[in-house]
Amino acid sequence: MKYLQRYLPILTWGRAYNKETATSDLVAAVIVTIMLIPQSLAYAMLAGLPPEVGLYASILPLVAYAVFGTSRALAVGPVAVVSLLTAATVGEIAKGGTPEYLGAAIALAFISGLMLMALGFLRLGFLANLLSHPVISGFITASGLLIASSQLKHILGVSASGRTLYDIFVSIGSQIGETNLITLAIGAGSTVFLFWVRKGLKKALLGIGFKPFPADLLTKAGPVAAVAVTTLLAGVFNLADHGVRLVGEIPSGLPVPQLPPFDAELWLQLAGSALLISVIGFVESVSVAQTLAAKKRQRIEPDQELIGLGAANVASAISGGYPVTGGFARSVVNFDAGAATPAAGAFTAVGIAVATLFLTPLLTHLPTATLAATIIVAVLSLVDFGAIKRTYAYSKSDFAAMAATILITLFFGVEQGVVTGVALSIGLYLYRNSRPHMAIVGVVPGTEHFRNIDRHKVVTGEKVLTLRVDESLFFANSRYLEDKIYALVADRPNIKHVVLMCPAVNEIDASALESLEEINHRLSDSGVSFHLSEVKGPVMDRLQKTDLLKHLSGKVFLSQYQALCELDPQTAHCSEARTTTKVAE
Repeated sequence: MKYLQRYLPILTWGRAYNKETATSDLVAAVIVTIMLIPQSLAYAMLAGLPPEVGLYASILPLVAYAVFGTSRALAVGPVAVVSLLTAATVGEIAKGGTPEYLGAAIALAFISGLMLMALGFLRLGFLANLLSHPVISGFITASGLLIASSQLKHILGVSASGRTLYDIFVSIGSQIGETNLITLAIGAGSTVFLFWVRKGLKKALLGIGFKPFPADLLTKAGPVAAVAVTTLLAGVFNLADHGVRLVGEIPSGLPVPQLPPFDAELWLQLAGSALLISVIGFVESVSVAQTLAAKKRQRIEPDQELIGLGAANVASAISGGYPVTGGFARSVVNFDAGAATPAAGAFTAVGIAVATLFLTPLLTHLPTATLAATIIVAVLSLVDFGAIKRTYAYSKSDFAAMAATILITLFFGVEQGVVTGVALSIGLYLYRNSRPHMAIVGVVPGTEHFRNIDRHKVVTGEKVLTLRVDESLFFANSRYLEDKIYALVADRPNIKHVVLMCPAVNEIDASALESLEEINHRLSDSGVSFHLSEVKGPVMDRLQKTDLLKHLSGKVFLSQYQALCELDPQTAHCSEARTTTKVAE
């Protein structure tokens, strides 16, 4: 039973499900459904797919995640960044609007789902940590700007194209004279209205006496209001005859389950992008899930989240959808609305299914400019210029990685931006760990504590050199350690002992072990003894299986103070004497 509960979290929370919990989930589902209907249509358009595909991707995936996911508040479905990545990937393989394009998008969801599930079963969720937060933040900011720019053509009513910021603006600029003024009025008006709804409607409603819950519900229904009003205007005034582009007929009915196309060549073409989409989607999803879980003192299982998201993507493919993940905005709305269990997502799926069955005929006259406004308002909330400023102030190297990711994404494409971000994250990690912080330390007078000689008033002797290393030792930094010790010894001809202080060393790999053996050998040839101190138990267990300790010219000390007392008792006594004098004074 425990084994099943590990892979089917529904067996855990489902046993405690009751009427009160169901009520909370139903209320949250109503609010998220209202928000998700226009978003699903808009994000499908962003991915270059028919609008109904966005609805299909918002039904079965939510049910699958409710069964396999561990977050109580995460709302799964189409999101802006994954939609953009889908368009960029599939657009290289097939022409938009063709059956091949849709088939490739479905296959992309299926492959991504299989990859996520495989990573989950292999317990490889930690791989997402290879993407640093500044790089992810930079990529999302750039994607937000790129997505918003790509929607300007729908706001203006022109047929622009382009996958980079430069190409988009050049294309729009060349056709700016063909702007449809009615479309511009609808798109700009919807954008302004949605920004006002997001920023000011709730405050205004509270000011005139509304209670918080209905005020919040009406605020979340803002996009639905924009869709309803502009659709009504387009139908009544027959705006299609005036050049306003409409969504057109959306097929009614639920998707028919089907398998994705099994084409070996197509799968090979999609594999690399599917992995990138999987990683980006997982990082975005798990970040949101962990943040929301912490607020209620709950926890999620990252490896099981991989399985949950993988199952959601497989379900999306089977139901004719495209890649999905946990969305930030709708997850926060789901949480704030009181979602108590993943069942809220399943109830949302029912709401979307009802909309797919009965509401799609009402959307025939929906202007694409309204959907573009919905996308623009949603994605601009992802743009965080403040993070750029904060990162620059805190870490120039992280800022450089962030800036490079933003520029590459904007001017060379989203896939190149992702690859750059991954490469820079790994590169920064290796660079920092290849040059670990090391400090010569001395004893703080009157204590047994050792601190950096450049930061504190400490006592040191001429016979013992104590070097504290503040990282684990492995292949990337072992040579740096060697060079550092040799340089320090060369500058101090009176040194008789070198003690490597290891309180922060959690692991020593084979390369670092060879470096320690070489250090011991070369120092011994120079008449200098090599010692270790404060070695952690697990590290010591592994060292005892090697020849290093057998041939060590010095000793392994339990504490650095013990080493100083034995190797240089005069300095240790001097430290104590200074304290006694100071106290006496």
